[in-house]
Amino acid sequence: MRNAAIGINEENRQKVATMLNKNLADEHVLYIKTRNYHWNVTGMHFRSLHEFFEEQYTELAIIIDDIAERIRSLGHFALGSMSSFVELASLLETDHREGDAKGMLESLLEDHETIIRIMREDLKKEEEAFRDAGTSDFVTGLMEQHEKMAWMIRSYLN
Repeated sequence: MRNAAIGINEENRQKVATMLNKNLADEHVLYIKTRNYHWNVTGMHFRSLHEFFEEQYTELAIIIDDIAERIRSLGHFALGSMSSFVELASLLETDHREGDAKGMLESLLEDHETIIRIMREDLKKEEEAFRDAGTSDFVTGLMEQHEKMAWMIRSYLN
């Protein structure tokens, strides 16, 4: 297979791909958690939260695909197994929380805020240390999506 000749050396592309695979792992854990909550939420706000969680996991599915494709565009392979995602992720899986809507929202908010903090740190490395402005711009967009998703969750909690 021919190496990507895109103006970023192989060592830096590998480091960026590793960072993106960690993002990919976190996104998968968050996706599964959000889908779990979609299925299992209970209470007076069931319908609105059921639909809200579906909107969020649908957006996360697009983010997941975009991250994997960014990794491939750098000439590396994206992780593809649940065991790899769980092993590499910063986020922790949870069960159905007995349908507790508030607990679900709090858990998702914490995860989005964790992802935002990680991405904010990654941005500096991607552009400054690894000379990859493209990935830095890409991750900035992802971070903004998570900021919006977190804001929506905070709005439910207020």
